[in-house]
Amino acid sequence: MANFDSKSHRGNYNNRNTHRQAGGNHYRSTNRRRETPQVQVEVGQRFPLTIKRMGINGEGIGYYKRMAVFIPGALTDEEVVAEVTSVATRYLRAKVHRIRKTSPHRVEPRDSYADQVGGFELEHLDYPAQLRFKRDVVAQALERYQPEGYRHYDLRPTLGMDDPYAYRNKAQFQVRRNAEGQVEAGLYAERSHDLVDLPTCSVQIPVTMHVMRAVVGMLQDLDMPIYDEEQGSGIVKTLVVRAAAHTDDVQLVFITNSPKLPHKHDLLTRIAAELPEVTSVMQNVNPGKTSLVWGDDTRHLAGAEAITEKIDGLAFKLSARAFLQLNPYQMEVLYAEAKKALNLQPGENVVDAYSGIGTIGLSLANVAEEVRGMEVIPEAVADSNENAAANGITNAHYELGTAEELLPKWVMAGFHPDAIVVDPPRTGLDATLIETILAVHPTKLVYVSCNPSTLAKDLVELAHDYHVDYIQSVDMMPQTARCEAVVKLSRRS
Repeated sequence: MANFDSKSHRGNYNNRNTHRQAGGNHYRSTNRRRETPQVQVEVGQRFPLTIKRMGINGEGIGYYKRMAVFIPGALTDEEVVAEVTSVATRYLRAKVHRIRKTSPHRVEPRDSYADQVGGFELEHLDYPAQLRFKRDVVAQALERYQPEGYRHYDLRPTLGMDDPYAYRNKAQFQVRRNAEGQVEAGLYAERSHDLVDLPTCSVQIPVTMHVMRAVVGMLQDLDMPIYDEEQGSGIVKTLVVRAAAHTDDVQLVFITNSPKLPHKHDLLTRIAAELPEVTSVMQNVNPGKTSLVWGDDTRHLAGAEAITEKIDGLAFKLSARAFLQLNPYQMEVLYAEAKKALNLQPGENVVDAYSGIGTIGLSLANVAEEVRGMEVIPEAVADSNENAAANGITNAHYELGTAEELLPKWVMAGFHPDAIVVDPPRTGLDATLIETILAVHPTKLVYVSCNPSTLAKDLVELAHDYHVDYIQSVDMMPQTARCEAVVKLSRRS
């Protein structure tokens, strides 16, 4: 499966867990024994279908003899001829063979490969309809898990962009040689490891693609040893380019199969001469076949070791593996909503859980009495404290460890948080952290979510002690099915 996503697992500082929930997860049986499908259908079979709604991954959902059918690329109210691609016990997957009745919200995708790789699931849907869909995804998740009072939650319209393109500050593309020996860089086709070369990409900040394609040309010219996944040989696996939208810094990272980087001098000389916008060049070593893109060994090759991004007037150091939201323009909208929901008052203490490089917590320091944050990755903690010092912030401090470990320790030492803001990975809050929050019982709680499903699941526990004042969805990733949300919770009397 191709991934073009943002948040990482809390144990991986670089790219948070990008597991995408399969369209049929709602219907997956817990019984591992092979069961007979509810309807006798064969792969390749075709039948007409009306799309009733869209699922959480942006696929159209219809029903064939009461069996759910998930069809990528189909839109609500469209009438299609579906062609079955796989058969499961309780659902079918299919593709659009032909559209008999087209949705008025269907548009022509800008990217010709939008139906081949992940990250463009909604590019065929007009943008106002995308924003409505993302609010509906939150509603679907609440309906599924049914936290206390969910029918009365204030679900606010999704906050979108004026121009929902050219926003992604990071390109992370696999590098391979094709059958003709040409170097290509792109994403895997859906549900495969077949690389789709991406010469252009409408959702990327243009400089990321300019640098990416220029470096691909250099790798070709220098006959660099490119990683061969089947043989486990070769060196250059992945190219990562990140642009700081508000400082014009650009970082280039070569992810390699070994510490060796043949023709390194020639490569760095060309980068310096032909790509002056690149201010930092790094190498990350990640040997062998692995589902993780990044390894633990990161090395400095040229320029600075980090780049700097500015957010809401504050400067943030970004090391190669540092997590930052992929949309720098909507990031300010998201954090402004989090600050508004917290409504901190002078003299109040706040805890920034899953703090990353301190982007949320440090933005609260000018109001809070004290900010304390925690992360499980040493580099993140170091970056957070360096960012605090660099911005002259003296009332914010970050420690290494989990919230469930550190919160009780801080409380025992006399630190009592008035407010907690959590920004967890897609897997949601750790169960022990939920217990800890309920035990500490701060007056204010704000949940910044990148996964409506795990948000709704976590609210089942939280809503017993906290009232959900509202949920504000924010479109951080236009053209995709991903939705972020800021949830304002207040302690029940």
